[in-house]
Amino acid sequence: MANNGPSWDGLLKWSLSHSDGASPSRPLSEEDRQWFMEAMQGHTIDSISRMKQISQIMKMPEHLLDSQGVTTDDLEGMLDELQEHVESIDLANDLHSIGGLVPLLSYLKNSNAKIRAKAADVLTTVVQNNPRSQQLVMEANGFEPLLTNFITDPDIRVRTKALGAISSLIRHNQQGITAFRLANGYAGLRDALVSDTVRFQRKALNLIHYLLQESNSDCRIVRDLGFPRIMIHLASNQDLEVREFALRGLLELTREESERNLDRADVNLRQLLEERTRRIIAMSEEDLCAAREERELVDILWTVCYDEPSLLRERGLVYLPCDDEMAPDVVRDRFEPPLRAWAARRDDEINEPPVPLLLGPAQ
Repeated sequence: MANNGPSWDGLLKWSLSHSDGASPSRPLSEEDRQWFMEAMQGHTIDSISRMKQISQIMKMPEHLLDSQGVTTDDLEGMLDELQEHVESIDLANDLHSIGGLVPLLSYLKNSNAKIRAKAADVLTTVVQNNPRSQQLVMEANGFEPLLTNFITDPDIRVRTKALGAISSLIRHNQQGITAFRLANGYAGLRDALVSDTVRFQRKALNLIHYLLQESNSDCRIVRDLGFPRIMIHLASNQDLEVREFALRGLLELTREESERNLDRADVNLRQLLEERTRRIIAMSEEDLCAAREERELVDILWTVCYDEPSLLRERGLVYLPCDDEMAPDVVRDRFEPPLRAWAARRDDEINEPPVPLLLGPAQ
């Protein structure tokens, strides 16, 4: 905090006088001042009360916060606390009813990149595996500023956090998935893949894999936007997670052989799998154990694409003693989401008619 910290009592006075849209008309009572100061120190105030107080602060204009000595660090700390509260699904769903969701969404447009990024981070927690909050955010038009930050924000951290929030918002949320397609979200994912930020690439690849699992028709869109070439390149990345996510995406593209979403005669694809095979064979025992998923993916991709056993299988390197007793069936399971995500799925899945998909560069 700057100097002796922000003037929380002055902020409360402003908030109380403006909460009904009126101008300041009464002095701040000693009782109100004392309540607010104790509340801001977190003494004997329950979570809902704290969330209400934080919501009031988020409604205040930036210039007022600046004039009261509130720093970016103060606001980040406040959002950190809010994020802790909304880790509870019940409290996350209460955020809208207490008037906190819309102010939080407004922070996505804050002039400070750190605040924009942190607001997206909090939203990720609010909507993760939470159908009710996903619906509330969609109804509050929260998807649009997230997409804008993901595609156009000049700060890479803001773009990465916005993508994380979008990923959580649209999972098991057909309305969100449709909005993402119609907003040309795939072009934004393509831009993320060709960035030089590993974390951004990971999040993009992870979302791509999920979307391809959800809809076979999206494989055609991915193909037409040139994703296979990019994923072949990323499958040789130095980062293990990027390699694995890229290989997962390539494997998804092989599901519908008749669609030719992945050109199995592509010399670059064959060279990739041969190179990864050589690298895996040369790994130390410790690295081999760490690359368990990569070993299985390379093996399955080779078998599916070329209809013959891989060299890894011939060398006995697909499954090793260090692997768990029951190795995952990569082809059958298609990397099913974890239990939390599974539990969030709707009991009744409705087959929706296909929606038009927009192609072209992100706007």
